[in-house]
Amino acid sequence: MSQSIAVVTGAAGDIGAAIAARLAEDHDVVLLADIDAAAATAVASKLGAAERFVAVGCDVTSEASIAELAERAAGIGVVRTLVNNAGAARATSLHDTTPEIWRADNALNLEAPFLCFRAFEPMLKATKGSVVNIASVNGLHVFGHPAYSAAKAGLLHFTRLVAVEYGKFGIRSNAVAPGTVKTQAWEARASANPNVFEEARRWYPLQRVVDPKDVANSVGFLAGPLAAAITGVCLPVDCGLTAGQAELARTFSQSEHY
Repeated sequence: MSQSIAVVTGAAGDIGAAIAARLAEDHDVVLLADIDAAAATAVASKLGAAERFVAVGCDVTSEASIAELAERAAGIGVVRTLVNNAGAARATSLHDTTPEIWRADNALNLEAPFLCFRAFEPMLKATKGSVVNIASVNGLHVFGHPAYSAAKAGLLHFTRLVAVEYGKFGIRSNAVAPGTVKTQAWEARASANPNVFEEARRWYPLQRVVDPKDVANSVGFLAGPLAAAITGVCLPVDCGLTAGQAELARTFSQSEHY
């Protein structure tokens, strides 16, 4: 019997590493794909045995590099879960967004998930597998980083496209939209403003920001049998950010209960 594989792109980061650890609970092997092969190797070694956590250097904006990743996976087993997690944001405002930044953010955050899906499509058909795209609340509302946000909005629609067209093969396609996640990527902002998380907390109904494990658990759910009838959805994992803001509700209602 072939080993079941979960592929996680951008796996060297905090969110990717947490997702890889979670998916190892119900997959034989997890492929940690990242453009920084050394960082992926370091994460894989921390997570567990080399035969279960396999680090692979991969540029997800390159068709050739993705083809090599798919070939590596085929040599191990069959892919049951694909998590398109790799992503990054550049310019914080539309004013500061150059055509180069716009194209680069779309290539990484939108085109790459498409390329990865097409590369693993045959194996996902064979396993009636699952695709989970890591989107963002930025794809739902305006929170800055416009090129990244537009790409994530496109990723949400791509999620539905796969769900509708490939459902007949048993493939499920869903997305997770995290809010602010406390990761190393925030270290620069935190060093510039040590109170950044405390300031952000007030906008979240749960009065906290997201932990990478929160994202990982939602991915595990959507990829697993408990979500067997769920496809084409976006699950916000945002501590209530997109539900509304208590401070605004307090202003409008003049009620002390918000």
